[in-house]
Amino acid sequence: MIPAGFEYHRPGDIASAIGILQQHGDEARVIAGGHSLIPMMKLRMAEMGHLVDLQAIDELKGIEVGADTVSLGAMVTQHELITHDGLASAIPLIREAALQIADPQVRYMGTVGGNVANGDPGNDMPGLMQCLNATFDLSGPDGNRSVAARDFYEAAYFTARDDEEILTRISIPVPGAGVGQAYEKQKRKIGDYATAAAAVMVGNGQASVAMTNLADTPIWSDAASAALAAGNVDACVAAMLDAIDPVEDNRGPVEFKKHVAAVMLRRAIARAQSRAS
Repeated sequence: MIPAGFEYHRPGDIASAIGILQQHGDEARVIAGGHSLIPMMKLRMAEMGHLVDLQAIDELKGIEVGADTVSLGAMVTQHELITHDGLASAIPLIREAALQIADPQVRYMGTVGGNVANGDPGNDMPGLMQCLNATFDLSGPDGNRSVAARDFYEAAYFTARDDEEILTRISIPVPGAGVGQAYEKQKRKIGDYATAAAAVMVGNGQASVAMTNLADTPIWSDAASAALAAGNVDACVAAMLDAIDPVEDNRGPVEFKKHVAAVMLRRAIARAQSRAS
């Protein structure tokens, strides 16, 4: 199938993009890399009269690595996350996860902002950003605001972002020295969503644990993180299995998904602990 007809917009700055969204309301949608929206348009599952392409907005690009914080423009691609050596040195977890997203073709176009903004529970970056305690910067008609990744996701495809807001940047605190990081993902084939995936940071008496595609939102668990920080791996796994809420689908029944979740989490914990120093 081909999409229904629409008017194409390519604004050069954030203010112009927001203005188009205001002008056309529910008839307008922004597009970043397009890997989520375009397939839905082709299937006629998503129709809009106006498509707002963010590719020409330089304010949404660039990776900045500071001593304490990393800043990612929303239009930074997965490929750029992988190839930026400064980012890989500051937060190696991001490169490790990005390498497991889809395939090179997708990673050349897919953006980190698109991956986190649309609320797809199968996307890798939302859970990762919760594990890293990232903050999302939003711009809209009423100005700018920031929302913690751990507070951003409300249900599948529903987030704290208003319809006329654009996610512009992601800010991530740089983990301290001695913090081990790991991302483990089980999927049926290359390019597929995870059956279960786990992001883990641990070291210096602190820990953070999040999982992907095991509920209608990514799951960051305070209880699991606290248990791991205390050195109790079994309690960490038990707390996370309590927090997730998988459903049966073509990736398997609920009990299988819980089993895979436990395996992925234990693997991620073991690798993160081996990297802590």
